[in-house]
Amino acid sequence: METELEKYEKVGKIAAKVRQYAEGLVKENASLLEIAKSIEKKISELGAKPAFPVNISINEIAAHYSPKYNDTAVLKKGDLVKIDFGVHIDGYPADTAFSASVGKNEENEKLIMASRAALDAAISAVKPGVKVSDIGRKIEAAAKQSNLQVIKNLSGHGVERYDLHTEPSIPNFDNNDSTELEEDTLIAIEPFITSGKGFVTEGEQCEIYMLRNAAPMRDKEILDFIRREYSTLPFAKRWLVEKFGLMKVSLFLKEAVSRNILHPYHVLKEVSGAKIAQTEHTILVAKTVKILTAQKD
Repeated sequence: METELEKYEKVGKIAAKVRQYAEGLVKENASLLEIAKSIEKKISELGAKPAFPVNISINEIAAHYSPKYNDTAVLKKGDLVKIDFGVHIDGYPADTAFSASVGKNEENEKLIMASRAALDAAISAVKPGVKVSDIGRKIEAAAKQSNLQVIKNLSGHGVERYDLHTEPSIPNFDNNDSTELEEDTLIAIEPFITSGKGFVTEGEQCEIYMLRNAAPMRDKEILDFIRREYSTLPFAKRWLVEKFGLMKVSLFLKEAVSRNILHPYHVLKEVSGAKIAQTEHTILVAKTVKILTAQKD
């Protein structure tokens, strides 16, 4: 019988393999929809399921852009791409992200290197008993070394079974939070680095949702499917459209959001329009820290 830790280590290894595979998909003129589908297919081939829809967020978009069912967008030369995905087995998730430049671009590469350095600095501070604000201080200091800013209203998070965003929140700056990391817990650290103002705001577009409470609805079929297939993990509108059709799904989502049954994840953009880079790993807090999503076989 696998222990919880063994399950997390297993999904972490899968996430690391998928991440390496995904890095090879970032090319000029590549379809965002095909990239997302390819990553999700790879996750399935390796014996896991997506823990949330693949995010492919470009330039000033920080997070939550997952392709629509009929998305025609492609990567363009000069784009700074953030690919953020998760994998799970039986609800045990791992979360990871990387940034890549489409073609050589000095601005992109500066932001990407700074986000990697910020994550490395943060991981170096992780140990049982450390304050989350101390980790945030390390992240912000690394950004400032490159004369860049962190995104202050985005943060890392705790990771638990069927819950990808639990306590503690891991800030990207020193927010004076005295919460201490506990031994044998999982956290995801994800520095977002920009040359802009350091804040994101919600856009109108929304392709990702999560079940908040399973109150009775007229369309019991879709609700039962969500509960069975995704439980409390986020899912993509396009996944439902492929099974139930656009009209039926659109009506269901409108009612479910208005009744607070589903939580919508709107696209998040840097307020100044500046580009953003992100790097993320899921980490086991222990005396010997383990980066689960960077494991090799």
